[in-house]
Amino acid sequence: MFKIKIKDIEFNNPIIASSGTFGYGYEVADFVDLEKLGCVITKSITLESRNGNPSPRIHESKSGMINSIGLANVGVDKFCVNEIPKLNNINTKFIISIAGKKYEDYISVIKKIEAIESNHVGYEINVSCPNTSKGGMEFGVDADMTHKLTSDMRSETDKLLIVKLSPNVTNIGEIALAAESAGADAISAVNTFVGLSIDYITGKFILNNKFGGVSGPAIKPMALAKVYQIFKVVKIPIIGMGGISSFKDVIEFIRAGATMVQVGTLNYRDPTILSTFNSQFPGFLKSNNIDDIKDLVGRHYEN
Repeated sequence: MFKIKIKDIEFNNPIIASSGTFGYGYEVADFVDLEKLGCVITKSITLESRNGNPSPRIHESKSGMINSIGLANVGVDKFCVNEIPKLNNINTKFIISIAGKKYEDYISVIKKIEAIESNHVGYEINVSCPNTSKGGMEFGVDADMTHKLTSDMRSETDKLLIVKLSPNVTNIGEIALAAESAGADAISAVNTFVGLSIDYITGKFILNNKFGGVSGPAIKPMALAKVYQIFKVVKIPIIGMGGISSFKDVIEFIRAGATMVQVGTLNYRDPTILSTFNSQFPGFLKSNNIDDIKDLVGRHYEN
C-alpha cells in the first residue's frame, strides 16, 4: 500500500528526509523513529572538508528561509571512516549526497565511497546547490554537462543514481532528459531557488555570501510546476521537493508526478513531522478509495 520501488530498491514509504536537514542522518535517531521514514539522505559530501560559508549564512524570510551554508561537511575520507559506520546501523535506508567544486571531485568522491563497505542504497548527485562559490549549480544548468557527469557517475556504480536538479534554469525538462538518457535512475526536483536579502536601513547584504537558496512554503507552487514539467518528459521516477509543510502538500507533489517526496526546511522546526506524514497515508487512501499510493502518481486532471 505504501511501499515504493525505484530501480531494485524498495522503500517502506514515499517520505524522505532531505539532504542537509538531518545532518549525516544518524544524529536524530534518539528522537525520531527512522524506521518510519522511507529514506534518509546525508548532507552533501565533498572531496575535501568544508567549513561552509562565513556567517551570517541563514536568514528567515516570509514563509521560508534563505540559506548560504555552503555544503559544510567533513570531507569524503573522514566521512568514510567516521560517519558511514554509524549510518550502517540506522533503522532505515540511506542515500549519500555527493557534491564538488570541480568536475573531477564528483568522480573522486564516488570512487572512494564505492571502495569501502557501506549499506547505502544509492547516491544523490547534487548539481544544483546555489550557495557555493564554486561547483554545485554550474554543473546542472547545462544539459550537455549534466549528461556527461551523470554518464561518468553511472560508470562508477550499479547503485541507485539520482540527479538533483536546480529550478534556476530555462528548461528543466531538457536537463532532466539529459540525466535520464545518461543513465540516471531518478530525478530529484527541485533544489532551492536563488535569493537575496538586503537590510533596508543599512543597505548591507544580510548574508555574507550575498546570495542564498530560498526554501520553505513560499516556493511550493513553483516547485510543483517544475515537477509537473519534468513528469511530462521523462519516464524515470521523480522525487519531488520544495516547500512541503503539510500532508496535503505531499499528496499534491505525488499528483503532480512525484513517486517519492523529500521534506527539508520543515525538519528544522519539527524533525518528527516526517513520521507524522507517514501515519496519515492509511486514512487518506481509505477515505479516497485508493488501493496503493503508486496509483496516485501523476493523477491530475484538467479543469
